Amino acid sequence: MTARHDPPESPRDPVIIALFSEIVMVETLTRTRLARVLPKGMELSHFMVLNHFARLGGERTPAQLARAFRVTKGAMTNTLARLDAAGYVHIRPDWEDGRRKWVALSPTGRAARDLAVAAIEPVFDDVVAGLGLDRMRSALPILRRLRELLDEDAARSDPRPG
Repeated sequence: MTARHDPPESPRDPVIIALFSEIVMVETLTRTRLARVLPKGMELSHFMVLNHFARLGGERTPAQLARAFRVTKGAMTNTLARLDAAGYVHIRPDWEDGRRKWVALSPTGRAARDLAVAAIEPVFDDVVAGLGLDRMRSALPILRRLRELLDEDAARSDPRPG
């Protein structure tokens, strides 16, 4: 087996282009792996919403979730309708504003999320073995800060009312 070497950076390939090209490819490859192992009927968007609730708890409005995931309210409403039909979330009316709804994770949704996490973890064993947990942990602050900066810019340029 031959060693793989990254091509040298050329003046035409600035670091920002190289970085974001790698991020896009990592995202594409990650989505492909995840889609193969998610429980039957669960899409990646479903898992992401369930995981959001599992990490943060509480209730959110569809508009709050749409902003958090940078999708349209219509796209989020569609995802929530599917999660509700599966029994993964509870959707209730806002008692003070009949136009608004509140969404919370159901016990069935928590169990589905946990099942998905259990299915996902072994799919990345080769990545953990290749990089090591310490290197992965050390990359998190940089990636998190990059996301925060991009999110701040997206929030500033989002024409939708918040």
